[in-house]
Amino acid sequence: MMDSAKKINLMDLDRKGMVDFFASIGEKPFRAQQVLQWIHQRGVTEFEQMTDISKALREKLLAAAEINVPEVILTKPSKDGTHKWLMRMPDGNVIETVYIPEANRGTLCVSSQVGCMMTCSFCSTGTQGFNRNLKTSEVIGQVWLAVRSLSKENGAHDRQVTNVVMMGMGEPLLNFDNVVKAMSLMMDDYAYGLSKRRVTLSTSGLVPEIYELAKNLDVSLAISLHAPNDELRNELVPINRKYPLKQLLEACQHYLTISPHKSITFEYVMLQEVNDFPEHAEELVRLLKDLPCKFNLIPFNPFPGTKYERSSNNRIHRFKAILEKADFVATIRKTRGDDIDAACGQLVGQVNDRTTRQAKFNQYKTSLNKGAPQ
Repeated sequence: MMDSAKKINLMDLDRKGMVDFFASIGEKPFRAQQVLQWIHQRGVTEFEQMTDISKALREKLLAAAEINVPEVILTKPSKDGTHKWLMRMPDGNVIETVYIPEANRGTLCVSSQVGCMMTCSFCSTGTQGFNRNLKTSEVIGQVWLAVRSLSKENGAHDRQVTNVVMMGMGEPLLNFDNVVKAMSLMMDDYAYGLSKRRVTLSTSGLVPEIYELAKNLDVSLAISLHAPNDELRNELVPINRKYPLKQLLEACQHYLTISPHKSITFEYVMLQEVNDFPEHAEELVRLLKDLPCKFNLIPFNPFPGTKYERSSNNRIHRFKAILEKADFVATIRKTRGDDIDAACGQLVGQVNDRTTRQAKFNQYKTSLNKGAPQ
């Protein structure tokens, strides 16, 4: 039997990868579809339970492959229905996944990295440093586990996850290949079958990767904007020093041209007396008047050690009114999960030692600052 360390984890394979794998062991392409359905739609991880596959093929799979998903080490349900799972990877690293139920949908917020190297000043994950990219199996494994957990909890087999957003820990476009494969599985009819409009990738603004994404995957795009000008965005989202707003908006316009979506969503965290003045809203109107877009205004979720405060409801609604007066669609994200530290990275920050990540964080921050305009 093949050494377990050399076995292929089938959770790492999208449909193309699965077809290639079965070809490599002398099997026909339709086997890929069968196994995808067993894993992702039926939640089966043991080859012996795949009853429409011959015994000979099951033995071949046992020798060459395995099906491994992350381990759930903590589940925290909120009184408002939000769920947060803490998941441990085989190397001991820990990530978070959050489920947010609403009246007509259930949104799963998925992580793409252990930690994050983007150093956004208002983000809990960003203060913890960066360790590594997640494998495809570790990204799609979050969806697999959430679907299983929710179905079991609700005593039903209907999928409760209707939307997936890559807005958890990490910058998805810095883990490009693994994220693209995982998101293709989310939309694959033999896996989770989600509409491309219900699968969203959120990025802090990596311009070259946005162009690359347009060539490889058709999903909804969200931009973590958080400021209407380069000076403020340089402070809040340091990647702006490398890819300022002009370049970012050109990439967004290109994405809409190549990928036929109606608009791009701009996320805007509301920070008290930092980026929430009326003039900031007016500046956004001027900046984005020619780009089809909508706004998701996000009340800041404070975490220990932060210097920021959540904008008051009055300031948030005044900001929203200015955008709407200019005919933009603007929504205010409902604050959820405060009682379970649902803001990205908060729970990991409490239980995961950050020492091994700090050196990488400092090294990246130094290189980023070197890229800042003089």
